[in-house]
Amino acid sequence: MPLLIVDECIACDACREECPMDAIEEGDPIYIIDPDRCTECVGTYDEPACIAVCPVDCIIPDKDNVETMQELLYKHKQLQEEEE
Repeated sequence: MPLLIVDECIACDACREECPMDAIEEGDPIYIIDPDRCTECVGTYDEPACIAVCPVDCIIPDKDNVETMQELLYKHKQLQEEEE
C-alpha cells in the first residue's frame, strides 16, 4: 500500500530527496505522498527510503490505499516506462 505522511511531519525535506519515484511533494503545512506514484520503493530498494530517513517517524502505511506486492511492482514498471 502507498505510504502516508501524518501531522507530526516537520517538513524537513529529507524524505522528498530520497524518493526514487518523485512521489513526495511539499504540502501546506506538511509533505504529501502521491498514492499514484508511491511504490513503497518496491522494485528499487528493500524498504521504503522515506521511512528510513524520516527523523520523526511520521510516515505510515495508508490503509485507504491497500495494494499487493504485485500491484506495487506493476506500478513501478509502468512509472519507469513513462519516464523513458
